[in-house]
Amino acid sequence: MANASYLIDITLNDEGLPPPTAETEQERRVAIFDLLEENSFTLSADNTPEGPYKLTLAIVDRRLAFQISTQDDQPATEFHLSLSPMRQVIKDYFAICESYFNAVTSMPPAQIEAIDMGRRGIHDEGASQLQERLEGKIEIDKMTARRLFTLICVLQFKG
Repeated sequence: MANASYLIDITLNDEGLPPPTAETEQERRVAIFDLLEENSFTLSADNTPEGPYKLTLAIVDRRLAFQISTQDDQPATEFHLSLSPMRQVIKDYFAICESYFNAVTSMPPAQIEAIDMGRRGIHDEGASQLQERLEGKIEIDKMTARRLFTLICVLQFKG
């Protein structure tokens, strides 16, 4: 990557959360792999150290915690976001993912494709909301937002 505005490590702090299903764990692995392959992650605040960055995501007191450090583990910034504005899209995403996973085993390809299109639409909506919520803190591109939205959903998994 030409500049240093990207992530080199992502950790999900899922202490105290129920163990993920096989599908959820697979979504997590794919999202992290894809994020580390290609992402755009620029801290917006003045006087923040340059990247590349390491990111830890966690749920703390029902808020999404972003802990960001430099590649040599020096703290860069930390902040918490309320998930309330995103709760409905997260709930919708879980519901359509469940429908999708059920459909894969029993429905014809045309129906699976229709459900998958809906799933992608809700995923895009969640990514867009995330970009808006991060405005003024972190600038991310659409694909980075999509993958981070997936990880946020993984952290919201209730078992």
